[in-house]
Amino acid sequence: MLISVTDFASVWRCRCARGAGDSRSARAVYYNTTGVEVNGKVRQRPQITGYARFHTIGGFDPNCLHRMIHHVFECAAPSVWLGQNKILFERKLTAPAVPDAFLVVTRTDTTGAIKIGATDWRSTDTWLISLSQCRDRQEALLLMPAYGWIQSELGKFVLEPSAARPWVGRLMLVPG
Repeated sequence: MLISVTDFASVWRCRCARGAGDSRSARAVYYNTTGVEVNGKVRQRPQITGYARFHTIGGFDPNCLHRMIHHVFECAAPSVWLGQNKILFERKLTAPAVPDAFLVVTRTDTTGAIKIGATDWRSTDTWLISLSQCRDRQEALLLMPAYGWIQSELGKFVLEPSAARPWVGRLMLVPG
């Protein structure tokens, strides 16, 4: 499965390899999940638990996150393990490609709160990986195909890929 990254969620965790002779930075694994600001600090307040997992050995560079945006990764199929949603980003492609889906982050300050649990709050092919929420603050990590959609308090947002660069996509509020 090919997935293009449009953004990252707020919370990162790292696990480094252990063992003699290992270059820990070359074997590190990074986990990205949602969080919201609570008393001036970003905290995980999971309503739905899940994460995106990235391997540095597969070309992921945590020191240059902005260079990972709008890049396509080869990924394992999304799954649920121990009650947590997960998606494994195995390796970054060296050339652009048309993705099967996009990794998307929504926040209340840009899209409004998603109406999770309401009837028809998302297209059937959109997968909610993680959701953190505290009071009126919300951050969601989603896997969406081109033209997939979500419904928020502000309206319906559709993921539209760029015609010239189909690996670049963004959520657009549609009228009506």
